Amino acid sequence: MKRLLWLGVGLAVGALVVRKLTQKANEFTPSGIAGSVSQSAGGLVESVRAFVEDVRVNMAEREEQIHEAFANGVAFDDQFEDLRGDDLEVQFDEPINGPHQRQRPN
Repeated sequence: MKRLLWLGVGLAVGALVVRKLTQKANEFTPSGIAGSVSQSAGGLVESVRAFVEDVRVNMAEREEQIHEAFANGVAFDDQFEDLRGDDLEVQFDEPINGPHQRQRPN
């Protein structure tokens, strides 16, 4: 009786192992790879779509705040003024890398 029990346990474990190995082997076939790539691409597209939607919602909210402040005649507090670098003094007389001498071919 013990032998039959262990035989049944062995058959069950063997069947599970064969099933898992078959599934893993199918992942490396061309159709399995194509399915994996399409799932990854679909996830990426969905992530980008969600990001764009969040940006649009927040942009509309910020625009509404700006319009409301303008309609009320209030000077709108620009939270990002210091990040833009508006206070930098740029001289447009010379190139950024410094003066360059034109060289003529000999």
